[in-house]
Amino acid sequence: MAGDHQKFEKLGLVYSQSDRARKAAKELCERYDFVPEEEADALIALGGDGTMLDTLHDMLDDGNIRPVFGLNLGTVGFLMNRYHGASGLTQRLAEAKAMPILPLRMSVTKQTGETCTYCAINEVSLLRETRQTAKIEISVNGRVRIPELAGDGILLSTPVGSTAYNLSANGPILPLDSNMLALTPISPFRPRRWRGAILPDRSKVRFRVNEPAKRPVAAVADSKEVRDVAEVHIEVAREMEMTLLFDPHQALDERIVAEQFVT
Repeated sequence: MAGDHQKFEKLGLVYSQSDRARKAAKELCERYDFVPEEEADALIALGGDGTMLDTLHDMLDDGNIRPVFGLNLGTVGFLMNRYHGASGLTQRLAEAKAMPILPLRMSVTKQTGETCTYCAINEVSLLRETRQTAKIEISVNGRVRIPELAGDGILLSTPVGSTAYNLSANGPILPLDSNMLALTPISPFRPRRWRGAILPDRSKVRFRVNEPAKRPVAAVADSKEVRDVAEVHIEVAREMEMTLLFDPHQALDERIVAEQFVT
C-alpha cells in the first residue's frame, strides 16, 4: 500500500526495442545499478502495455514472480506509470501502491485430442477461424447456460483486461477489486438479446465448440493462440497472483473507475 515505504534491494530492468525505451534504459542505467533479471526482487519495465504483458507472461512461464513497476514509453500505457526521467525512481518505488492481479488459466483440448494450457492477464477469447459463424456452448460451474452462441466468438475477461478487448466488444468495465469476470459475446447473431454476463471470479467456465470440423474456432490467451479447438476450460489461477506497482495518484483501480466516465 502507499506510504509503507517498501524497499527493493535488487532491481532488474526490461525494456522494449523502441527508440524511446532504449534511450530511457540508457538514462536509468547511468544512474542506478541493475542486477540480471533473474536475480531481481522487483522489475522496472520500460515500454507500453505490450511490454508489461510480455514481462508478466515471462514471469508466469519461468515461475519467478516479482512486483513490476512499469514506465510508459509506448502509446496507451494503461498498465504503466508516467516516465519523468531517470531521477526519483527509488523514491517512487518506496511510495508505490501495490496492486494484486490474478491471471486466468486456459486449458484447451484440440480436435485431435491434444491438450495444452496457457495463462492470460487480460482475457481468454474464442474466435472463428473462417467465414463460417462459430457455434459455441457455454457452461458455468458445470451447468449449460447457453446451448449455442452463434457469432464471431466469446471472451472471458479479468478486471485488468476489462478495458481492453472486452470493452471494444461492448463488455462492462470491472473495478479491480470487484472479484468478478466479464463474459462477453463477440458480434453475436444468436441469441440476439444476450449481451453477456458478469460472473464471480471463482466461477469455472467451459466453452465447447459445436460442429468444430465445419466451424473451426481458435482460443487465444492474451497473445497465445491455439487453433482448431474442441473444448476450453477457464478458471482464475489464484496461486499465480502477480503485483503491479503504481504511483499513488496513478493507481490502476482509479484508472479503471475513471475509464467509465470517458465520453
